[in-house]
Amino acid sequence: MNTDEAPAVRADVPGTFAHSVLAERHPALVRQVRDATPYPPAVRGALDGLLAEITDGTVAPLPPDAHDARQWDAWGAGTAVGRPWYDLTFLWGESYFYRRLLGAVGYFAPGVRQGLDPFAPFKDAELRGTAVDEELAALDALAEHPERERADALLGAALWGNRADLGFRITAGETAPGGAAQLVADERERLWDMLPPGDDPAATVHLIADNAARELVPDLLLLDHLLHTGRAGSAVLHVKPYPYYVSDATAADADAALRRLAAAGGAAGEAGRRLWDAVAEGRLAIGAHPFFCAPFGYAEMPDDLRRHLATATVTLLKGDLNYRRLVGDRLWQPTTPFADRAAHFPSPVAALRTLKSDVVTGVAPATVAALDASGEPWRVTGTHALVQVAGADA
Repeated sequence: MNTDEAPAVRADVPGTFAHSVLAERHPALVRQVRDATPYPPAVRGALDGLLAEITDGTVAPLPPDAHDARQWDAWGAGTAVGRPWYDLTFLWGESYFYRRLLGAVGYFAPGVRQGLDPFAPFKDAELRGTAVDEELAALDALAEHPERERADALLGAALWGNRADLGFRITAGETAPGGAAQLVADERERLWDMLPPGDDPAATVHLIADNAARELVPDLLLLDHLLHTGRAGSAVLHVKPYPYYVSDATAADADAALRRLAAAGGAAGEAGRRLWDAVAEGRLAIGAHPFFCAPFGYAEMPDDLRRHLATATVTLLKGDLNYRRLVGDRLWQPTTPFADRAAHFPSPVAALRTLKSDVVTGVAPATVAALDASGEPWRVTGTHALVQVAGADA
């Protein structure tokens, strides 16, 4: 199926997931950000103005003196300005919303609030929470299990850790992602075949992270396991260059998660100290390419990022947004082959994704039929997940 046969996801149809994000999630987020920090009148006024715009107005441009105004014009802001927000493609509109939100709180402007993460109160509370304590303590029970069982458990923790997505919980509620969990596609065997245990210093794993805090911790623990067992000789953790999509991980969030692990007891603390040493020794690097905050799919990544990712033995792609960017944010038939949609990626890629939006590919016809017959909105509830691999020998 080519892109002409699958329409881009838009938010102009009431009752769709994309429409609910613009109509409910984004206004709720503006209010939460406004209430979470003692912002001065100018910032509060800017947030109120953004709320009014996304609720009843049309798309406004970035200030002409914004450092990235020309970049966003080249990305299509010039054609979006003056149009209703619901007329935009979903991926572009979401990305521009977060850029505007950062502008409203003064993230990019000179002043005392430059570089301050407006989502930090939510991330910090989650990272300090008792749920993280309990999850880290559970690592001790894995120590006596065979390596493959530990690898599967840590992969599963990284996969289902995406249920901790703060943006998802804003409108879904804390308990909504609970209930029966189901893998709609499971290609773990292919992933482990690409990364056998041993001592291969040439094997390099790149992990493109999604969320910070409670999700980033199991991502780091998975990388530690790959390095510690010799499934990988080196690793690169890719994060966002600035706050994005509520809880997406930045370099500051990676540092915070590493500190949280290193200060823990038991097996978690041991893993944290190994990761700390791996960063110090250069075996674990942290990258933050600007393209990770661009409003486009990975098929349009710049050449320098493409060359960097091409060095990976495998790239682990975490979360819902990264999946949408990988396969294209379009309403594919769910049976569309995942390998076809991911063939453009410069390295073998493994998607670890909890389903929280309409886009999905690579699901067997019988599975799709059974899920659709259930009457549940399985594509968007966070109760279903997938592990899919492309670009490697079957």
